[in-house]
Amino acid sequence: MADNLVIVESPAKAKTIKKYLGKDFEVLASYGHVRDLVPKEGAVDPDKHFKMNYQSIERNEKHVDAIARALKKSKNLYLATDPDREGEAISWHLRELLEERGELKGKDVKRVVFYEITKGEVQRAVSEPRDLSLDLVNAQQARRALDYLVGFNLSPLLWKKVRRGLSAGRVQSPALRMICEREHEISIFNPQEYWTLEAEGEHSAQNFPLKLVEFDGQKVEQFSFTNEGAARNVEQSIKDASQGFLHVITIDKKQRRRNPSPPFTTSTLQQEAARKLGYSAQRTMRLAQQLYEGVDFGEGSIGLITYMRTDSVNLAVDAVREMREVIEKEYGKEAVAEEPRVYKTKSRNAQEAHEAIRPTSAAILPSRVEGKIDPDQFKLYALVWKRAMASQMAHALFDTVAVDMVPSTQSERKGAEGAAAGGRHVLRANGSTLVKPGYMAVYQEDVDDGKPENENDRILPPMKDGDVVTLLNVHGDQHFTEPPPRYSEASLVKALEEHGIGRPSTYATIISTLKDREYTDMENRRFIPTDIGKIVNGFLSKHFHKYVEYGFTAALEDELDAVSRGEEPWTEPLKKFWKPFITQVDHIEKNVSREEVAQARELGKHPESGKPVTVRMGRFGPFVQIGTKDDEEKPKFAGLRKGQKMDTIKLPEALELFKLPRKLGEMEDGYAITAKIGPFGPYVQYAVKGFVSLKEDDPYLIELPRALELIRLKKEADANRLIQDFGVDDIKVLNGRYGPYITDGKRNARIPKDTDPKAVTLETCRELLAAAPPRGSRFGRKKAAPAPAAANSAATPKKNAAKTAKKSDAADLPVTKVEKKSPPVKKKKTSAKAKKKSAKT
Repeated sequence: MADNLVIVESPAKAKTIKKYLGKDFEVLASYGHVRDLVPKEGAVDPDKHFKMNYQSIERNEKHVDAIARALKKSKNLYLATDPDREGEAISWHLRELLEERGELKGKDVKRVVFYEITKGEVQRAVSEPRDLSLDLVNAQQARRALDYLVGFNLSPLLWKKVRRGLSAGRVQSPALRMICEREHEISIFNPQEYWTLEAEGEHSAQNFPLKLVEFDGQKVEQFSFTNEGAARNVEQSIKDASQGFLHVITIDKKQRRRNPSPPFTTSTLQQEAARKLGYSAQRTMRLAQQLYEGVDFGEGSIGLITYMRTDSVNLAVDAVREMREVIEKEYGKEAVAEEPRVYKTKSRNAQEAHEAIRPTSAAILPSRVEGKIDPDQFKLYALVWKRAMASQMAHALFDTVAVDMVPSTQSERKGAEGAAAGGRHVLRANGSTLVKPGYMAVYQEDVDDGKPENENDRILPPMKDGDVVTLLNVHGDQHFTEPPPRYSEASLVKALEEHGIGRPSTYATIISTLKDREYTDMENRRFIPTDIGKIVNGFLSKHFHKYVEYGFTAALEDELDAVSRGEEPWTEPLKKFWKPFITQVDHIEKNVSREEVAQARELGKHPESGKPVTVRMGRFGPFVQIGTKDDEEKPKFAGLRKGQKMDTIKLPEALELFKLPRKLGEMEDGYAITAKIGPFGPYVQYAVKGFVSLKEDDPYLIELPRALELIRLKKEADANRLIQDFGVDDIKVLNGRYGPYITDGKRNARIPKDTDPKAVTLETCRELLAAAPPRGSRFGRKKAAPAPAAANSAATPKKNAAKTAKKSDAADLPVTKVEKKSPPVKKKKTSAKAKKKSAKT
């Protein structure tokens, strides 16, 4: 067995590194985190200096066991997890687990860090190990504790006041606020009309566009002409004054330089991948992780890009040197920047001094890997390679020209007054010629919203002062101001970064959480807050305004950065945060009713009964209600249809919702066929226990023939599914996704192998069902109700204190306790050491 054991997070990374280190090194994967907070109260105990109570993660126990076995035969343990706070914490947790098992006696434990998985970089890192950075670990622990304290105190409150299954998070909630505020801006936006005056000129047999920049000696602004009448008067004035001709009065020629963008950070990579490739932030990070850990394009597994979670735009000197050499070889000496370009990080909370995202070797051109790796991986690699190369290339150079001209009858007034002569109309032609492409031969950055700067050549014919230009036409164009655009994934990531909210490793998670919780919908790749998203944001903004403030969230990030630099104890941010926060939680829990949070809105009165018709949020989503709970007659309810919104629905649309249930006809046995909506969506009922879900059909529009067709298809599916129906205690033998099984509606039992499901007897079914666990349980044990999930955390603290804890080897490190947990029934017996850690998925 090798004397040296190296631990990384993923098997793909392990495979790549193994070939660089040789036979004296064994490389294993931890498969991510090995411990997490216990999923119950007391995981973080504010009353005991924020003691953190951990348990091992069940799905990764076998990997920790494998590491422990390999360590017995090794002398040195190298912890080579990712080079950020998260990676540092994974290494620390693994070391703690192994130490508690007694596996580290006589072993030399070292931390190694590399930002690219190449032979030279990996070997350098192993030859220059360091100790674990407890400052980085502390920063990650403080972040974890904050996320836990926020998420698992606010989330249960949302369950009580709004509906079950909701969550709030320290970073997720300000992001939701951004989306909701933008939607509010759009809803109150009042478009304004304005007109632009444009024309077409001709000189030397070449046509070109013109734009009115002065009228009657006044500069033309956006709102100079606000209606059609004014625009038509201007058109006529220009035509009358020009008599079909314009005279050139000034020509302004300039050269303009444009410099390349810096190489990618996590944020800018996610933004460009969204704009150019249409990738979500999550997809981009998954592909970048694969490119970082190593892909095989015919030369074994090789890491193609540097570490993909970074705020930095810095590039290593050696990398810049290689990039300049490749640029000269591929594009010529004139394409290389005169001096190596040095970029400075603008992010307000840039983390540890990582490099920007770049190819590990500039010599690996995209063409070299095309067709040899996954197409999506190739597209992202090409994007990274081009951006990095462009960052070290020469600037682009443009020749620009602006030609001002006036109507022929006004040209004699030019004199010494120039273009600003009073009362004249000035039209301008702009031209641009790309003289030297520089970096633009390789890469151009896209923009999120609005029109990108037009860099295409627009060549004007040669003109000189006093030349006559033929005026071909003049036309006014109507426009309206537009509201601010909704956030795309790219622009939301950019806004989060600008406000200092979150970190490179969290942007993708923030976005996926907003979607998973159904707080937002996507329309044309833009975020639209759902009704429940608006309710949650309204509740948090009103009652926890301080904690969804962008400045507050960014200030907390600043404090965590200070912890990571060793400038502040890890408990300091928690102390400042906790007491005011939990006091507010308790106050809202006692003093704010569910009705207040539901944001009920009266739409009008019912035309027949005169009762109020309101729209509000309920346990299963938004609904319309006729009447009140105080009425003698029970109120009527109807859920909103797909596409309807609480804040836009009107009374007539609301009344339409009460047309359900709709009787469509009858079955042969006389049972009514009815279209309805239940908690789980629309359906048609055709028997006491006969239902068909409506997945594509509208219950308000479906007619009898279509309903009968769906019923026929449902009966056929049920017939194919049913193998035996004993007619006793609902016991049946059915075909399932994983083969035949027995059920009575309460328990499911597998049919033994080599047993014909058509021949199984009622007595055998009873025996098998009696031995089976109840539905919704595992290994015969009833599942506990799941804790409400937070955006970035895992359990709910409040008053229970964690019990005894093992001291950390750093005075200010979070004191932890690791809980024990019985292994599942039928699990193979393991050693006492292997069972020592508890498990949590």
